[in-house]
Amino acid sequence: MATSTFVSLPKPFFAFPVKTNTPAIANHKLLGSRRGCLRVKAVSTKWEPTKVVPQADRVLVRLEELAQTTSGGVLLPKAAVKFERYLTGEVVSVGSEVGQQVGPGNKVLFSDVSAYEVDLGTGARHCFCKESDLLALVE
Repeated sequence: MATSTFVSLPKPFFAFPVKTNTPAIANHKLLGSRRGCLRVKAVSTKWEPTKVVPQADRVLVRLEELAQTTSGGVLLPKAAVKFERYLTGEVVSVGSEVGQQVGPGNKVLFSDVSAYEVDLGTGARHCFCKESDLLALVE
């Protein structure tokens, strides 16, 4: 899922043709409060996770999908799954200041409190965290 953002451009609305079924005067009253800017929806591009290089002591981790059911078969609500406090994942890439113990392909356990989740457009969940925030290497 691509993220979107809005960009403001200093061009009046009346410089662009607006196609509506309403009369032109009613249209100007509707857009009068935002006459000095134009909102444009921008969509981010897809990035290959292996080509993203974290800076300094940061680590890029591909998050594992959390279980939707318990071992007994009870369905977990999305709110309970989303707010899991400890996450596991696979290290995709590391920054230049990360020690030799952590490298691409390692499974790690970390807290989501200081992790920064990013959308790279691949469908998988990724996040950045500091090397010091990693709790354990999982074998």
